[in-house]
Amino acid sequence: MEYTSSGIPVIRRPQEKRTTLREKNGVCFLTFEALENEKWLSHAFSTRLGGVSTGTESSLNLGFSREENRDNVMENFRRFGEAAGMPITHMVMSYQTHTANIRRMGAADIGKGFFCDRDYSDIDGMITDERGVCLVTSFADCVPLMAADPVRHAIGSAHSGWKGTMSDVGGELIRAMHSAFGTHPEDVITVIGPSICQDCYEVSADVIEKAKERYAHREDIWDRLWYDKKNGKYQLDLWECCRENFLEAGVLPEHIQMPELCTCCNSELLFSHRASKGRHGNLAALMEIL
Repeated sequence: MEYTSSGIPVIRRPQEKRTTLREKNGVCFLTFEALENEKWLSHAFSTRLGGVSTGTESSLNLGFSREENRDNVMENFRRFGEAAGMPITHMVMSYQTHTANIRRMGAADIGKGFFCDRDYSDIDGMITDERGVCLVTSFADCVPLMAADPVRHAIGSAHSGWKGTMSDVGGELIRAMHSAFGTHPEDVITVIGPSICQDCYEVSADVIEKAKERYAHREDIWDRLWYDKKNGKYQLDLWECCRENFLEAGVLPEHIQMPELCTCCNSELLFSHRASKGRHGNLAALMEIL
């Protein structure tokens, strides 16, 4: 069993370790093998360890809507950014409302959501090809998506809850990079990050109806994406859904890193909406071109 420096056990899914738990100045965060050799970019995914928030948001809460003390969240972002090598003064935040909308970010957007108001809304994904622009996306069970084009040095990050997944936000991210930067999907390296696993993600029939609409052309994979519990409930595999979305967008299978860590199974390490029954802080993914 792997443990954090605080003695918290880490529950991984596959046998092969593809996610590294790092610690600097008391802040614990994760990096992904698929992106670690891309020296032209920096990336990190937060844990709940190493911040100043208290109570149900303890301690590295990165969600401004999750606690009244904004200064705590700013300090948490400052600590996380410093530990991961991406300062808060480079950051720009998405405006997540479970859409599949993608926005191109540039130098003029730095600070939005932190030091000034955002002049956009309904943005669950962001892309950039500019250096020094740190994309910040939030999570707490929903699926983090990261994409990197090593040929054109462009990046993208997206939040994929079940609504975004059924709206194909992953595919929209790849298509936006192609439209904006000329990215070829087969060049893109992608990560599907820590999020709720199928065993923990029970959904109702209305969610599965949306899934059937989304994958109507692929009835052969329905049994792999969800199973019927025969009580009006289903267990949905968002990880596999996101993988299918990337594949349909042209990403190569070997360029998709699947998750090892479930947020719900690791609720001492990662914030989880399901595990905490809605009383939690937020995690964040950071990506920046160096």
